[in-house]
Amino acid sequence: MSTGSEFTGAIRNRSSQIDYERIANGLGWFSIGLGLVEIAAPSAIANLIGVEDDRRNRRLLRSPLYGLREIAAGTGILTQVDPAEWVWGRVAGDLLDISSLVAALGSRDNRRGRVTGALLAVLGVTALDYLCAMRLSQTGGDGTSRSAGTRNRSAHAIKSVWVNKPVEDAYNFWRNFENLPRFMRHLESVQCTSNVNSRWRATGPLGQTFEWEAHIEQDQPNRLIEWRTLEGSDINNSGTVRFEPAPGGRGAIIHVNISYDPPGGALGSGLAKLLGKDGSQMLHDDLRAFKQVIETGEVIQSDASIHTGMHPGQPPREPRAIRPAAKGAHA
Repeated sequence: MSTGSEFTGAIRNRSSQIDYERIANGLGWFSIGLGLVEIAAPSAIANLIGVEDDRRNRRLLRSPLYGLREIAAGTGILTQVDPAEWVWGRVAGDLLDISSLVAALGSRDNRRGRVTGALLAVLGVTALDYLCAMRLSQTGGDGTSRSAGTRNRSAHAIKSVWVNKPVEDAYNFWRNFENLPRFMRHLESVQCTSNVNSRWRATGPLGQTFEWEAHIEQDQPNRLIEWRTLEGSDINNSGTVRFEPAPGGRGAIIHVNISYDPPGGALGSGLAKLLGKDGSQMLHDDLRAFKQVIETGEVIQSDASIHTGMHPGQPPREPRAIRPAAKGAHA
C-alpha cells in the first residue's frame, strides 16, 4: 500500500514530466493567431467578447496594447531559446485584458453575459500562462534546473559607439551625470549630491517612476567610470563606461556595460520586451542619441520620432524643445 509521501512524490514526478516548453510553444501560436484575428477582424472579436462594436474599440483591438502585443509575445516565445520572459509578458498582457473586461462590465452598452464569459476564459488562460512562466523560470531552455542565483540573475546590456570627438570631451561630458537626461530618454533627472554620489529618477514602461542613488566606485579620467547603486534604490544596477581613442586619433570609442534588475523582475522584463523597451535596445538608442548630442549639440528628431501613435506626415506645429546642457561641477 502506498504511503502519503509516496503519493505526493508521484504527483510531483508527474508534474515534472509535463513539457512546459511545448505548452509555451502552444501559447506562442495562440498569441499569434489571436493577434492576427484582432487586427484583421476586430468586429468579430468585439462581438465575441460582448463589447460595443464601434470605431474606438476596433482601433483599440488593432493597437499595440492588444493585437500587436499578442503577435509580439507569440513571436518572442517561438523564436527565443529561453522564452520565460516572453511568457511573463503574456501574463502582463493577461492582466491588462482582465482590467479591460472588468471595466467593460460596468457599461450598459456591452453585453454583460458575453463579457463575463470572456473574463472567465481570460482568467483560465492567465492561470496557464502563470504556471508555464513559473516553471520555465525554474528551468533553462533545455529543461535543466536552474539554481536560485541563476533564476534571479540580473539582465545585461553591452554596447559601444564611436563619436567624432576627443576622448577628453566624451569623458567630461559623460562624467557630469546631469548631462545624461539629454540623451537617455527614460531618465527624467540626475542630481549630483557630491563628487561621487548622485540621485537618479527614471520612467518605466508603463509610466511608473523609479529613483535610485548611485555611487562611483572608480573614476579614471579619460579612461573609466564605474558605478553601483546604493541600498534602498528602486532599481539595482551597476556598470562601467570605458573611453578609448579611436584608431588614428579619429575621435573616441565608448564602451558601456550595464547590469540591472528589471523593475518587476521577470514579469517587468517580459513587459518591457513587449513594449520594445528592453535594456539592450534602450542602451543602443541612448548611445546613438549621445553621439548626436556630443557632435551636434542636440538629438536629431524625425517627424516619426516626435509624435506618439499614428500621425499625419507633416511637421509639428511647434518645434520640439531641446533640453539645455547641464551646468556646474562634475558629479
